Amino acid sequence: MTKKVAVIGAGPAGLMAALQAAEQGAQVTLIERNDRIGKKLRITGKGRCNITNDCNVHELVAHIPGNGRFLYSAFSAFNAQDCQRFFEEAGLALKVERGARVFPASDRADDVVATFLKLLKQAEVDIQYSKRVRSLLFSESSENQPSVCGLRFDQGGLEADAVILATGGASYPLTGSTGDGYALATSAGHTIVSPRGALVPQETTEQWPLHLQGLSLRNVRLTLYRGDKQIGEEFGEMLFTHFGISGPIVLSLSRLLLDASDKEYRFVLNLKPALSPEQIDARLQRDFQKFSRRQLSNGLDDLLPQKLIPVFIELSGIPADKPVNSITRAERLHLAEMFRSLMMHVSKPRPLGEAIVTAGGVTIREVDSKTMASKICQGLYLAGEVLDVDGYTGGFNLQAAFSSGYVAGKSAGQYAMTVQ
Repeated sequence: MTKKVAVIGAGPAGLMAALQAAEQGAQVTLIERNDRIGKKLRITGKGRCNITNDCNVHELVAHIPGNGRFLYSAFSAFNAQDCQRFFEEAGLALKVERGARVFPASDRADDVVATFLKLLKQAEVDIQYSKRVRSLLFSESSENQPSVCGLRFDQGGLEADAVILATGGASYPLTGSTGDGYALATSAGHTIVSPRGALVPQETTEQWPLHLQGLSLRNVRLTLYRGDKQIGEEFGEMLFTHFGISGPIVLSLSRLLLDASDKEYRFVLNLKPALSPEQIDARLQRDFQKFSRRQLSNGLDDLLPQKLIPVFIELSGIPADKPVNSITRAERLHLAEMFRSLMMHVSKPRPLGEAIVTAGGVTIREVDSKTMASKICQGLYLAGEVLDVDGYTGGFNLQAAFSSGYVAGKSAGQYAMTVQ
């Protein structure tokens, strides 16, 4: 008799889980509520897909601030190097960029999804599109625990010897991550840690960032303070938006802001982190000499993006029409200091639906870290963002999904093959 495994959710965790379950000999059905697989995977890394980070297991764990140690076994079973081999052996060329971030050589996330589609076809996984799982079906196990035996759609259902819950979190709901997995896990007896945005853009108290909407800055340093205490710092790219700030370094620091509601947090932006105050002042002096007949509004062209100049001057308090050759030493030093210390206070994070990653989810205390099996319901396995696990940007969240999906799929397949 054929043993059946149902995988709910065709995101990174579910895709990997389906392949591993099939490899154990099980008949696998992959259920996706969208009309195609990997919808969220296609938009990760700005459409480039930061597959993983080329580091060791200990570094992977260190970059998962939300319960990273829980994934130690999963990372050991399927690490970043295993992940790269998995894709390369499937014919997808990869490359490693700054920060050990791994991308497809084509810079196309669609190529990652196409690789999965090819492998799923080879493994004879049955993909059922545009189906939403409304409930799990249970029977009583020999140990007086519920045992999952299938699932139900809006119309009809599916019997299964094992079910893998890989529905994602509650971020980016347009991709299908609407939190359905929490309700399904709760019906099996699981506890849900309240979901919230882990990597999420931030609204600012100040209004000036809003006037810079669409402006992206590269090679800047952003430091996060709580009161007078520095609690985090990132170097790289950020983006001004219609509500405040976003971009990679903002998202990374936002993980430290989960409890921002009762404390004062502020960002300090250094526009020229490679230059000392003295070097910035010397650069200003050279430019002011070069543009000596201009007004200040036209005297910073070589130092700042055009869109930032009027805002920068307004924040300085120096009249924009003041001739460069009449700028005082004190005013020049003030400008030099501003390059290193533009301040923005955190108002609040953007809504959970705009977060890159969800913190919270099924509590890890109720899941076996070595198998990803539920400790509460036999035959139920959990993987990916539905769990209370979240990491920093840089490929760590996808690796967490791939590793937990790998273990869940392998374990569920083996379990299904032993069920009488």
